[in-house]
Amino acid sequence: MGDAIFQFVVFGLIILGSLSFTLFIRRLLINASYKNQRLKNIEQKLDIIIENMEKVDSSN
Repeated sequence: MGDAIFQFVVFGLIILGSLSFTLFIRRLLINASYKNQRLKNIEQKLDIIIENMEKVDSSN
C-alpha cells in the first residue's frame, strides 16, 4: 500500500514538473515575441523621426 502511494506522489511530481517547465518555456517564447514586436515598432518610429529631421534640415 505504501509503495502505491509513493509511486502516485512521484508520478504526480513528475507531471507537475513537466507542466511547470512547459509553461515556463511558453512564457519565455511569448515574451521574446512581444519584445521583438516592440523593438520593430520603436525602430519604425525612429526611422520616421530621422526622415522628418532630414526633411527639416534639407529645407533650411
